[in-house]
Amino acid sequence: MSFKVQPAPPARPNRCQLFGPGSRPALFAKMAASDADVINLDLEDSVAPADKAEARANVITALKEVDWGRKRVSVRINGLDTPYWYRDVVDLVEQGGARLDQIMIPKVGCAGDLYAVDALVSAAETAVGRETPIAFEVIIETAAGFAHVEEIAAASPRLEAMSLGAADFAASMGMATTGIGGTQEGYYMLDPEGARHFADPWHGVTAAIVAACRTHGILPVDGPFGDFSDTEGFRAQARRSATLGMVGKWAIHPSQIALANEVFTPSEAQLTEAREILAAMAEAEAAGQGAAVYKGRLVDLASIRQARVIVTQAEMIAS
Repeated sequence: MSFKVQPAPPARPNRCQLFGPGSRPALFAKMAASDADVINLDLEDSVAPADKAEARANVITALKEVDWGRKRVSVRINGLDTPYWYRDVVDLVEQGGARLDQIMIPKVGCAGDLYAVDALVSAAETAVGRETPIAFEVIIETAAGFAHVEEIAAASPRLEAMSLGAADFAASMGMATTGIGGTQEGYYMLDPEGARHFADPWHGVTAAIVAACRTHGILPVDGPFGDFSDTEGFRAQARRSATLGMVGKWAIHPSQIALANEVFTPSEAQLTEAREILAAMAEAEAAGQGAAVYKGRLVDLASIRQARVIVTQAEMIAS
């Protein structure tokens, strides 16, 4: 372990982030009653330019009038290259009230992007006397964001989560695909017999996001899976993301909520094994040993850290 200990990420469930357009307020109460851990009200891609002002007003009203229960409520503002984002920030902070937990910033490409939003949010919070700071989540969805992911992760104390936006990322990188996440038809290798073996085109950026987030105490989150009729495709990508260290995934359709919660909630088998490993190591330590044998394999201090991740996640969700 480095002399500089990595900070712990926020201790809150983030298994599923459910998105809904700010231009469709009829959906808000249903979103609040869902099983998603985080609600993302969108002012960006799902809202047409002509509807931006109305969507913003809808979201502000909903923040004050909808019963969001224990949900974390986040609003995705428009990109910093648009004429909408500053008004999104000012109106949300000045008029949205205390129920606005988080602002999601799309297409972040460098630390300066967070500085700009942070400065505006800080001024607006001071103006209205807000006591609880608004948190940030950023989306890595450009080549610049990928290249600068570590500096972005360190850019603001408000930053609590970082997501991968696969569609815009693919466009920015010039990838030959129109798919949003998942397996890509052209990304494969042939074995000596000529059989296709599909690789993961999102592995590099996912690993970079997880590493940057774990270094700076931020929650790494997988983004959208576009084909909401493909449940097994969603599960496959979510399991891959969970295995690499991400804590949750977006849902762009209500049918994806249960799938995300299923994958990112430790199973009873996983939890049982983790607790048995901790018990085996406790016995080994009591006997003055630094390792133990569990079901025919060696477990040691690193195994304790792995097991504690699973147990902590399960206990946090249960509470």
